[in-house]
Amino acid sequence: MGGMNRFVARAFAQASDDKALERLTDGLGPGPFALVMLFMSPDADLPRIARTAEHILPAHRVVGCTTAGEISGIGYDEGSIVAIGFPSTHFAADTLLMEDLTRLDARNLAEAFLQMRQRLALQRHDLPEELAILLVDGLSVKEDELASALATGLGSIPLVGGSAGDGTRFRETFVLHGSRLLRNAAVLSAIRSTCPVRVFNIDNLTPTERCMVVTEAEPDKRIVRRLNAEPAGMEYARLLGKDPARLDTFTFAAHPLAVRVGARHHVRAIQRMLPTGELVFFSAIDEGVILTITEPRDLASHLASELTRLREPAEPAAVLAFDCILRRIESQEKQMTAQVSALLRQNGVIGFSTYGEQIGPMHVNQTMTGIAFYPPGTTTDGIGA
Repeated sequence: MGGMNRFVARAFAQASDDKALERLTDGLGPGPFALVMLFMSPDADLPRIARTAEHILPAHRVVGCTTAGEISGIGYDEGSIVAIGFPSTHFAADTLLMEDLTRLDARNLAEAFLQMRQRLALQRHDLPEELAILLVDGLSVKEDELASALATGLGSIPLVGGSAGDGTRFRETFVLHGSRLLRNAAVLSAIRSTCPVRVFNIDNLTPTERCMVVTEAEPDKRIVRRLNAEPAGMEYARLLGKDPARLDTFTFAAHPLAVRVGARHHVRAIQRMLPTGELVFFSAIDEGVILTITEPRDLASHLASELTRLREPAEPAAVLAFDCILRRIESQEKQMTAQVSALLRQNGVIGFSTYGEQIGPMHVNQTMTGIAFYPPGTTTDGIGA
């Protein structure tokens, strides 16, 4: 199942299907493709996909990652594989694999990124548009450092991406590069195209007046031990007026915390509470940080408005989205899944649910971040999402 307009191909298959890759190949069409991205349910036969994807898919390069849920042709999906193909007639791509994020060398990485961009520009100077997409192990705890390291080589081009997921298990996440399936790794795709693009980064959250200070933390593990000099889980629950024993993923999705950066608040989402009452976060956290409790606006109506804005210059040829797992959880808890799925389906959005999102030099949480591709010749100047 899938389809292709003149510019971008997409296909979907069930992860349990022994012929999943063959079905994805049929759905994408003959190509050839400069790049194919695979967003894979953790229940898929990942080793088999890694062994055979390069040989079966008609693509110059194949990359991908595991998910915390997929966004397919039906909207929110589970237990599936989503493929997006970038045809060689309109795209060129190169990839950079970062194998061991514990040994991240910021200077060498930025130089390698810049050289990759320059090499691609020399090879395909006829393709005027440029962008980058980052897929990273969602349990590596290195996304913030990685995004910062890439900033030097980024220049003014847009970069988006997502952190690989493992459903709601949080046990192991993988990225795919060619025939290699890796943990504690990331893959960066540099892309040139005839298709103009627009990056978007949206959330439905409003800051409140309720704040707290991180007074004890373990930053390298993203663990907060104390808020306002009190046990973290108990203080968070107190400010919400809730029983600490009843804090769960639904609570964290409904009442996320945010830190102010300039004029904007950026979510520092809570992943889970440890049995000791300490809070584990999805992104960087440190002592002295002031956290603000936020409250969500209606997710479906906000999403509808933002997706409508993406259609203002023209109908996108494709919309690739990296959507935080907490947004999916909020949709489920508020019985909005069908409504949100319909909006995603109607607007041609595909992608996956993440453990975090990348936007430029920042790693963020509880957003839908992505990129819209438009037909060549579309003017997108002056229109922001």
